[in-house]
Amino acid sequence: MVAAASVVVVVGTATGMISAVGDGRGADGARPRVSSSPLLQPLPAVPSPSPPATGSPPATGSPSPGASAEKKARSEPSPSRTVKKRRTTPVSTRLYRHPESRVLDWVRANPGDPRRAVIENRIADQPAAVWFADYSPDSITSRVRAVTSGAAAQGRTPVLVPYAIPDRDCGGHSQGGAPDPGAYDAWIDRFAAGLGDGEVIVILEPDSIAQSACLSAGRRADRFASLARAGRTLKDANPRARVYFDAGHSGWNAPAGQAGRLREAGAASAASSDGIFSNVSNFHGTAAEIAYDRAVLDALGGPPGLGAVIDTSRNGNGAPADGEWCDPAGRALGRNPTLSTGEARIHGYLWVKLPGESDGCKGAPGTFTPSYAYDLAR
Repeated sequence: MVAAASVVVVVGTATGMISAVGDGRGADGARPRVSSSPLLQPLPAVPSPSPPATGSPPATGSPSPGASAEKKARSEPSPSRTVKKRRTTPVSTRLYRHPESRVLDWVRANPGDPRRAVIENRIADQPAAVWFADYSPDSITSRVRAVTSGAAAQGRTPVLVPYAIPDRDCGGHSQGGAPDPGAYDAWIDRFAAGLGDGEVIVILEPDSIAQSACLSAGRRADRFASLARAGRTLKDANPRARVYFDAGHSGWNAPAGQAGRLREAGAASAASSDGIFSNVSNFHGTAAEIAYDRAVLDALGGPPGLGAVIDTSRNGNGAPADGEWCDPAGRALGRNPTLSTGEARIHGYLWVKLPGESDGCKGAPGTFTPSYAYDLAR
């Protein structure tokens, strides 16, 4: 997509990072670590015995996020500030790893591949978000319930990504979504009906606020009204749900301007929001995102408990200097997913984008590409 700072690549309705179908049960095999990740020592390059762009067959109902594209105006991150930590009902620090994903498919299908151990230990064993990118009202409740019930059975917290806002991606690579605001509101009602009563984190519509300048004033107002309603609906359906709104990332919109848009979309209200998310499918370093998110939260206002979650899946080496967004070389895994960051107002580091899923250069868009995954992990 042109002139966008965050691309979420979706191939049809059935490809992508984590399957959103099935009964949600299944063994959790190797328990994912949720503490801060250790320093990963580089491993020697290994020849690829299988075609690097080959992925597993599509996992029905699972979408695929992409990466950063052309940068918007870069804002200077504000210095860190000491702020009281959020005091709410305690959340489990054990995040949920859904038993179906493209990376797990590849690991199971390639026991003899010399890259397998690295990819399995450093990517496949980590908990990641589950995306719901296809507009399918009839099945969305059961698909969400399958994930939340599977997580609840293990005493873990799932991360869900509803991604069906009308005019999604402004007609770019990931265009689609619900046909109109009314249809989206009804879809969110059905999504919320599957949340259950356990702990759950919702990453509400990546790019929907940061990228909203492409819309007319009327359509933007409709979108923000739907997002505010969505936040209220999700939290009414499950008071233990934590809902985070789109803040873009530290290389896109200035904090004050982004905070104004977030406020219009309901992100400053405790009735609909627990705060903001940033860096989804992007590469900006964690320190830059922490400073940016705190600046946005300061400008946003609202209750003191609002905080931020950061996508750290591919930001271990920060963003490339040339702004390349499509599977850029030299990137690395970031911090392991955790809800215990030790940082004031930063509620979690999450893997919203699954490392190894191509943005379209090292493999077909949205497919798991083992050579890319290995380069990120070694």
